[in-house]
Amino acid sequence: MKLVSWNVNGLRACVRKGFLEYFESMDADIFCVQEIKLQEGQIDLQLDGYHQYWNYALKKGYSGTAVFTKEKPLSVKYGVGDLEAENEGRILTLEFPHYYVVNVYTPNSQRDLARLPFRLEWEDDMRAYLKKLNQIKPVIYCGDLNVAHQESDVRNVKSNIGNSGFTFEERGKMTDLLAEGFIDTYRYFNPDQEGAYTWWSYMSKVRERNIGWRIDYFIVSKGLEPLLKDATIHSDILGSDHCPIVLELQI
Repeated sequence: MKLVSWNVNGLRACVRKGFLEYFESMDADIFCVQEIKLQEGQIDLQLDGYHQYWNYALKKGYSGTAVFTKEKPLSVKYGVGDLEAENEGRILTLEFPHYYVVNVYTPNSQRDLARLPFRLEWEDDMRAYLKKLNQIKPVIYCGDLNVAHQESDVRNVKSNIGNSGFTFEERGKMTDLLAEGFIDTYRYFNPDQEGAYTWWSYMSKVRERNIGWRIDYFIVSKGLEPLLKDATIHSDILGSDHCPIVLELQI
């Protein structure tokens, strides 16, 4: 079983930059996207063999998530009722017979950290939600989680400490989640790998010099550990300021 997650930073723009070619080449069982930046009716994707589920933000040209899946889910949940950002289209939960897939675009705490208190509350609510799902069946949690967890997940450590996405508070919330019985699948296979990033600034030559951050994840319940096959980062795929990440399971 193959899953892909990609923050496309505007799906319509990404389609013009090769999204469909990559999508077809991957032949994923489940393909999750974040930051679609569109409303219903603004795109018509012909994805033969896939069911499509969209969670649009109320604000035009902002946020939003989608999941394309070969297998029809048992149920689909849009958002989580108690989270203030539900109207930003940030959460899609698909239930399958033996697991949940939770596709998320985590709010950024903003450059001046103005949204950090909200972000930390979001993290607590998401952790409680994932734990509740995990009591029913295993969870595959993926998306742009907007945090570089370890120092090896960011190129310039000293200059970024305390910045949005690399605050001790945000990193601590990721530590708390993993301590609850979840696995960062990329680190599971690559515990000491450095220079493996999923996001780069659009500033000149930044991506070419690989000055990036790893802020996109596949995180799974401990119960799925025996089924883990591989977790990879497709940094050579352009079309967004993020690149796709891939998880393979023996299901």
